[in-house]
Amino acid sequence: MKKNIYVVGAIIIKNRKVLCAQRGPDKSLPYKWEFPGGKIEFGETPQEALQREIQEEMRCEIEIGEKVEHTIYEYDFGIVHLTTYICKLKDGEPTLTEHLNIKWLPPNELESLEWAPADIPAIKRLVNEITI
Repeated sequence: MKKNIYVVGAIIIKNRKVLCAQRGPDKSLPYKWEFPGGKIEFGETPQEALQREIQEEMRCEIEIGEKVEHTIYEYDFGIVHLTTYICKLKDGEPTLTEHLNIKWLPPNELESLEWAPADIPAIKRLVNEITI
């Protein structure tokens, strides 16, 4: 039986562009693009987990807005339950600590990247339904 993994992702918006983060070669899903974030720890709300994860992996603070999508995707390593939120920078600028690369792209260019499968439903909503 596969493990359920509960994670959150930040769709960080700045100047009408979306922050995209590329996973490193030593991570699961190497070189795929994702929204930064991570696992929800025991006792945390999704929003608390997202604040903590962005502080740890991007060295900046965000303001969390509306939920965009909740996706369940079965990978070979487990079943990922990903909830994404629209966010904006509150303090600092994203810094590479865990990711290989970051890019700021307008929504209509998001589909040009090779995304982790669990992130794709949120991409579709950003491209087709949400005005930033």
